[in-house]
Amino acid sequence: MNLLFNAGCASLLMPIPTMQTPVNLQLIGEEIAIAWSDGAETFVTAEKLRAASPSASNVGERDIFGTQYGGDGPKHFAGVTILGWEQVGNYAIRFDFSDGHRTGLYSYDYLRKLTAT
Repeated sequence: MNLLFNAGCASLLMPIPTMQTPVNLQLIGEEIAIAWSDGAETFVTAEKLRAASPSASNVGERDIFGTQYGGDGPKHFAGVTILGWEQVGNYAIRFDFSDGHRTGLYSYDYLRKLTAT
């Protein structure tokens, strides 16, 4: 566990939450298998992953007045497959899907929660 030292109060140590990171991703049939830094392994289907894409085209985005744009496309992606993926910085994975979608950035936190259900 990482600890944060608070210089204002030398006797106070506060735990810093540690972000779990994927250490290995494997495509197994229609699923992605993910091994995490804490030793956990999770699995998710390509269809579920595609439907849960956090991209603006999938979930929409709002302007400063609250008007939503986008996010009204299909919600079911039967038959979609994963063609590949790449790490984005030290915080997310971007998947390439067979339907051409590739703009969703799945933060490690979001990906962990999504694959745990």
